[in-house]
Amino acid sequence: PEFEHIRGQLLESAEVHGHSYGTPAEPVRKALEQGTCVILVIDVQGGIQVREKVPSALLIFVRAPGLDVLEQRLRTRGTDDEASIQRRLANARRELELAKCYDVHLVNDDLERSVDELAAILVQNYCGDRIDHD
Repeated sequence: PEFEHIRGQLLESAEVHGHSYGTPAEPVRKALEQGTCVILVIDVQGGIQVREKVPSALLIFVRAPGLDVLEQRLRTRGTDDEASIQRRLANARRELELAKCYDVHLVNDDLERSVDELAAILVQNYCGDRIDHD
């Protein structure tokens, strides 16, 4: 409700697990005009909206090695009840399906390796030859 009046000013917006999120468009536009690399940490719904508005955007989907690993991680952190865990797993299944339009899928199975791989992807795309996502 209170989010609706600014939705037109957002690059992307989404409701995730009952919470509304969004990225203001103007600061992103200004940064891109200045040649700044902009990194957004957003969900798949937002990524799809960004792709529609900024076709040259590089979309990187970071995911667990599998839903079983994701479930184990959710249970281990101990912050969610059973209903929340099941809701998050259902959302993860939907996101995996939607993320097929992303340029790169990064499996977060080892934090150090994943960070190194992400850094290499960013260097390649912003300091070298760009991944073609057409």
